[in-house]
Amino acid sequence: MKTSAGQPTAALPAEFDSALERFIEHLASERRQARETCRHYQRDVARLGHYLARNGHNDWSRLISSDLRRYVAELSRAGLGGRSIARHLSAIRRFYDYLVRERQVRDNPALDVRAPKAKRRLPGVADVDQMQHLLDASADDPLEVRDRAMFELLYSSGLRLSELVGLNLSSVDQQAGEVRVLGKGSKERVVPVGRKALMALQDWLGVRQSLGPRDEFALFLSRRGDRLSPRSVQLRLSRWGVIKGADQRLYPHLLRHSFASHLLESSGDLRAVQELLGHADIATTQIYTHLDFQHLAKVYDQSHPRARRRSPGNTSRIADE
Repeated sequence: MKTSAGQPTAALPAEFDSALERFIEHLASERRQARETCRHYQRDVARLGHYLARNGHNDWSRLISSDLRRYVAELSRAGLGGRSIARHLSAIRRFYDYLVRERQVRDNPALDVRAPKAKRRLPGVADVDQMQHLLDASADDPLEVRDRAMFELLYSSGLRLSELVGLNLSSVDQQAGEVRVLGKGSKERVVPVGRKALMALQDWLGVRQSLGPRDEFALFLSRRGDRLSPRSVQLRLSRWGVIKGADQRLYPHLLRHSFASHLLESSGDLRAVQELLGHADIATTQIYTHLDFQHLAKVYDQSHPRARRRSPGNTSRIADE
């Protein structure tokens, strides 16, 4: 019998189950792994055990790398994506490390087996006109003045959410038009702040003292007067989008993605965008070139006379004329 996800619910053969149970006990007692983590390991390794039993294996030591590659192919055919298969392989790799340590197997067959590459999702991006409409909307109370300053800064400087909430009053140099942020890996970088964002920050600093004590160094404060949490920023941005009439769900990384895509579309300078975003690897930044190409392809489809649809019955692009 199988679950709706295609995983067996029958008990494992005793030869497989006893070793797996000892492994889970090892994770829980020696490694102090959380109960949910242990449950995931048990489920993923048990699925491999059922596969081996169906294919005539009677213990864990019979598994070799080629068997495991065939198992990966079966997971893929069952509809699992690259990330899910990588998680399965991670559990199997760790299980066999344990078996090697316990001298129940000679080597780990999962060491050289890799999951198929997961398809990288393109980030969502708001168009320029919508960003203008949302950021030009009026702020009706001190909290909305704060919100607009935050959202202007996210879009103006391409900040991560963690970078935004980590800002202190001393992080912003209004004279130079710069903000100093602490990014991933505690790497510090200085990025420019646009004119509209500086104006919004000035408006916020004018009312900030009404929310917080003088000895609070955080740039953005909650209603209680302490540093604003990441979750609060997410909720306030979502609320702002609903109130101001956004045509898509707003979240902090959408503003960062929009910053990068709009800047790359205008400048074409991938290295500069990489520096501004604080990416260690330019390959991370290159995803925005795909977004830019999608925009160009859309313009082409709508504008080029040789790309227009000939008739309702022919919906394909005329690519070879």
